[in-house]
Amino acid sequence: MKHGILASTLLALSCMPLAGCNGDDSPAQAATAITTGTNLQTQPQGQSQTPLASTFTLSSPDLTGGTFDQKFILNGFGCSGQNISPAIEWSNVPAGTKSLALQVFDPDAPSGSGFWHWAVYDIPPTATGLPQGAGNDPNLLPAGAFGGTTDLFDTGLTNGNGNYGGPCPPQGDAPHRYIFTLYATAVDKLEVAGGVPKTGTAGLYGFVLNKGLGAGLLGKATFTAKFGRP
Repeated sequence: MKHGILASTLLALSCMPLAGCNGDDSPAQAATAITTGTNLQTQPQGQSQTPLASTFTLSSPDLTGGTFDQKFILNGFGCSGQNISPAIEWSNVPAGTKSLALQVFDPDAPSGSGFWHWAVYDIPPTATGLPQGAGNDPNLLPAGAFGGTTDLFDTGLTNGNGNYGGPCPPQGDAPHRYIFTLYATAVDKLEVAGGVPKTGTAGLYGFVLNKGLGAGLLGKATFTAKFGRP
């Protein structure tokens, strides 16, 4: 394992908040179910080092209205959904990608640090999506991929740690945002490159993806869906 990345990650975590702790109180933007991502590769040396535009996209055929049907909602904590993970699709993965990582995060959860609902790491670059229900059965994930730790760890509500946990915001809250982000990386095994355990928190993996990998992060695509309970 690359202990240098782990050491620098842990040092930075001691002085920086995890994702979702930025105190952003700006009004939520309109939800969308497809977003063009960014290719973070740069021009050859000697040319402008500005990011190149790309058509790396992430979407869900199950969330096309920008919100969640009842079947994708958590069954627990006062919610009565079926907790089935939505289908996810992507296209035009950046050149040189060796693995992909998916994270789903609610920055509006009243926890002080948001709430992580789903994470899948080490997705092979040949994959073009996850079928509906892939977050409920590890056998439906692409070969080599694994479900990561979420904030529903050991609650018994996801039929096993590492599985999808649907939205269930407090009643009366304004609709929460659920941000789906797909990362394209230049490493085969994210946990090895980052020097973190497979059971590491989503916040730790998020830091490795967004900072620890450096140039090893080739691009990312994202979309946001909303859900609220009157």
